[in-house]
Amino acid sequence: MGRKFFVGGNWKCNGTGEEVKKIVSTLNAGEVPSTDVVEVVVSPPFVFLPLVKNTLRPDFHVAAQNCWVKKGGAFTGEISAEMLVNLDIPWVILGHSERRLLLNESNEFVGDKVAYALSKGLKVIACVGETLEQRESGSTMEVVAAQTRAIADKVSNWANVVLAYEPVWAIGTGKVATPAQAQEVHSELRNWFQANTSPEVAATIRIIYGGTLVHFFYGVPCFFLSPIQLLSLFGS
Repeated sequence: MGRKFFVGGNWKCNGTGEEVKKIVSTLNAGEVPSTDVVEVVVSPPFVFLPLVKNTLRPDFHVAAQNCWVKKGGAFTGEISAEMLVNLDIPWVILGHSERRLLLNESNEFVGDKVAYALSKGLKVIACVGETLEQRESGSTMEVVAAQTRAIADKVSNWANVVLAYEPVWAIGTGKVATPAQAQEVHSELRNWFQANTSPEVAATIRIIYGGTLVHFFYGVPCFFLSPIQLLSLFGS
């Protein structure tokens, strides 16, 4: 059986209550294939998770944009995996490049976060990707493999993980990875899983493109989209 398509929308730190309601209304009216064909997940800011969860159509799912590396406690401003489970939020994004670069989350820290979230029953969109400097120096796969290795060191069951390859140089810069560039990294990542985990994981894990949307489909499982891109994809 082929891998199910996965479409995700990361809303980042954007939106008001009214704007979120409009986006949800548009999504609810969209025509998409059945859940047997495609899995749709949207990730609003934490303060809007209950609103989106309660108003979004049931065949679409909701993800948090982050969660803490362990059980809650004296960690001001953080959100625990247990809180997300309590809110019945099934997905979480971890290791996003903005958190790696701006908040200095290390590969090992991201690996720990992924493992803890999975242990609490969450599904994880785990992000990996290189900067423009790293790509131009020819170290893309070295960087991406190290990020993936840090997760693999803590995770043995990949059934609830989607790997998002998000080249940092293609996020909010106006640059777009070509189909060939995305395909090359996806192929190398699948080879990495073949060599370092198992043939089954290599064949079944969904690896998605997580940069700016390429405005045509190509042979990768899916895209990781902004709210506007997700809206334009499905229409109303």
